[in-house]
Amino acid sequence: MVRVAICDDQVIVCEGLQRILDSDPEIEVVGVAHDGEEACRLVEEAQPDLILMDLKMPHMNGIVATRKIHMSHPEVHVLVLTTYDDDEWLFDAVRSGAGGYLLKDTPPGELIAAIKGTVSGKAFVDPGVTGKLLSEVSKSGPASGSPTHFSLSDRERQVLQLIVAGFSNADIAERLFLAEGTVRNYTSAIFRKLGVSDRTQAAVLALRHGLVDAETESK
Repeated sequence: MVRVAICDDQVIVCEGLQRILDSDPEIEVVGVAHDGEEACRLVEEAQPDLILMDLKMPHMNGIVATRKIHMSHPEVHVLVLTTYDDDEWLFDAVRSGAGGYLLKDTPPGELIAAIKGTVSGKAFVDPGVTGKLLSEVSKSGPASGSPTHFSLSDRERQVLQLIVAGFSNADIAERLFLAEGTVRNYTSAIFRKLGVSDRTQAAVLALRHGLVDAETESK
């Protein structure tokens, strides 16, 4: 059972989210907050596995609340659910410790999948803001430390380079003169070695650790 808290300043949104989450037998809504201050108290009292966090709220916004929760309760996952796709909100949320960033037009099924996936350690980013996030990670430069522990082969690095550039498996197969099934195998091996589950996570990690050239031509 995944214990979820909801934080949004609009009562009608909270009620709608609760109905969606209550429809899944593997999710339990353990509390609702309407601003960041309430969210911090709710985490202390209800001990959720994850909190769905809006960003623009009175008293304490979701960015500050996310930072406080991440510092005091790093075991609690924060999944942002907002109407805002502005660069500033996105980057501040990720820097503050948010484990994912979704927009409020996300379909219910995808929201439920993102909640369960985030708790298991995966990262979910709305496709509408993925490009912005990758661009920012790229501009920030690689993190300190050696990336050699990922142990990617030369061919895996080539495939990863093209994943970061936004190419599909079919496109990669055409560019590298490989069968598409072979590319799928390489992609699975890359995900396993990087400890990620999708292309966005792989691209963010690759750029952050300098595994690929950030200046690769995009598709």
